[in-house]
Amino acid sequence: MSVPTRLTLTTVNLDTPDPAALARFYVRLLGWQIKVEEADDVILHHADGGVGLSFQRERAYVRPTWPAQPGRQQMSMHLEIGVEDLDAAVAHALACGATLAEFQPQDDVRVCLDPDGHPFCLWLMH
Repeated sequence: MSVPTRLTLTTVNLDTPDPAALARFYVRLLGWQIKVEEADDVILHHADGGVGLSFQRERAYVRPTWPAQPGRQQMSMHLEIGVEDLDAAVAHALACGATLAEFQPQDDVRVCLDPDGHPFCLWLMH
């Protein structure tokens, strides 16, 4: 199927009760820069370009549960972050304010939770 016009994925948006606080966590984690900062929306971008991250205020935010559990708020997505040294990346994420998820499904992946409970995977690039 052909697309009738050019479509470019520019940003992944995460809901949060506090956009500025969550954005600053990801600035520390990824070393990215804040591109736009407003009361209800903060956008980060990498200096080399590519898809950015946006943090949008959700006043009725409910922290997701991972792994999914019946009757509990489920995650709707997660971020995949490739790393060269898994132990060093996990230590860095924890120092930035992440927590290590209790359940770890793979040996070469570590599931962490950001301060608002969004899961993200640190995976060993081979």
